[in-house]
Formats: sequence, C-alpha cells, structure tokens
Amino acid sequence: MPRYYFDLDNEEGPTRDEHGTELKSREDIPKELTRILLDVARDELPAGDRMTIAITVRDESGDPVTVASLIFNNEWLDVLR
Repeated sequence: MPRYYFDLDNEEGPTRDEHGTELKSREDIPKELTRILLDVARDELPAGDRMTIAITVRDESGDPVTVASLIFNNEWLDVLR
C-alpha cells in the first residue's frame, strides 16, 4: 500500500508529517483529509473570528499530491450595521 504524508499548517505554524499513513490508493486521500481537518477544527476552533487549516499531502517520493484547506470565518452581523 502506498504511504502518504499529511503536512499540517495551522495557527501554530507548519507541522511536517514524518510518519505518514498507508492508504489503499490515492482515491482514499479525500476521506483522510476530511477526517484530519475535522479533528483539528474540533480541537482548535478559535476564540477569535478566523482560522485557516491547510494540509498538503506528499507521496512516498516527497512530491506534493494535493492540498486541502478549511476556513473558519465568523462575521458578527450586528457590528456590520
């Protein structure tokens, strides 16, 4: 099974995945990305109004395969009036 590396970039800065995850195929990457993004968002939702989480996926050669991001943006409507 191919191994993919999921490098995280969030409010704390970049974190390189040194261990990787074995997946049956690259078609399983979106499901793993969704799981990671939701876990990180659940743990790190900001006290403020904005947050961006991005994950770059690398293959076994270290080449980037895809990037996914999740953006949290809260706009207070009563402040905009």
